[in-house]
Amino acid sequence: MSSPQHVPVLLDRVVALLEPALDHPGAVLVDATLGLGGHSEAVLGRCELARVVGIDRDPAALELAGRRLADFGDRFTPVHAVYDEIPDVLQDLGMAEVSAVLFDLGVSSMQLDLVDRGFAYAADAPLDMRMDPTRGRTAAEVLNTYPAADLARVLRVYGDERFARQIAAAVVREREKEPFSTSARLVELLYDVIPARARRTGGHPAKRTFQALRMEVNDELAVLRRAVPAAVDAIAVGGRVVVESYHSGEDRIVKRVFAGAARTDVPDDLPFVPEGHEPVLRLVTRGAEKAGPDEVRDNPRAASVRLRAAERVRPGRVSSPDPREGAA
Repeated sequence: MSSPQHVPVLLDRVVALLEPALDHPGAVLVDATLGLGGHSEAVLGRCELARVVGIDRDPAALELAGRRLADFGDRFTPVHAVYDEIPDVLQDLGMAEVSAVLFDLGVSSMQLDLVDRGFAYAADAPLDMRMDPTRGRTAAEVLNTYPAADLARVLRVYGDERFARQIAAAVVREREKEPFSTSARLVELLYDVIPARARRTGGHPAKRTFQALRMEVNDELAVLRRAVPAAVDAIAVGGRVVVESYHSGEDRIVKRVFAGAARTDVPDDLPFVPEGHEPVLRLVTRGAEKAGPDEVRDNPRAASVRLRAAERVRPGRVSSPDPREGAA
């Protein structure tokens, strides 16, 4: 298997945000969404005192990234896990805390490039969409077993699909004739259901449905709700968490965790903040940063990126956001 070389979104900015936390001996970055290893390669090259623990749920990604980063020797440690398992990963490695955690969310370019994984709608392939193909339900199972109301909810919440109810009804009707197994049949159904006028804007008519199915299959928002607080809890004082999101629900979760930990818990009218009640985090980015027009032109995936970063300023645990966050 060859190793595709894609430049990660906002690479220079991400590394610049991580560098202050990785400028000391023994610094460790957890690249929680390793993918092809582009971010890890840049960090290892520019932050010579740091080592990287690279987490990915996809065994194929770990293999490709491992080959790409082999020259860095024991400065790179690959781990097969999901990114909400950060506490378990660190415990297994004997690490009490780390210097930084990076998330680059969503589907990786490798997964889109491998046709048989079913993430892309441009080619006919089995409807799988599991980031870890060794476990969990497939997109075909979701399409063939979910009631119409649940399918509509998935399409609406995760895909912002205006025609969610109509698509769900059509899927239920068609699966009674024959279960869904490949992407081409689903794409054909979407062309039939979505009105021609709506297909003229907003990109490919299958884009939203495929995104929604992928997020449901991999339980991405629920995993993220657990992962971001776990990442904050894992970093030392002076450490940073950097997150690139590509979906409004993802960014909403990150924003709530960061903002909540960056506020004090004392009343506004108190003239001072008692010791131990200071915020846990300092926001490093002002709101969510976006990619510039040149990068969006060269890399269309950058169009939807939202980048946030926060730094730990004192010890203390943070709480997970309400499970309804990201579902609005």
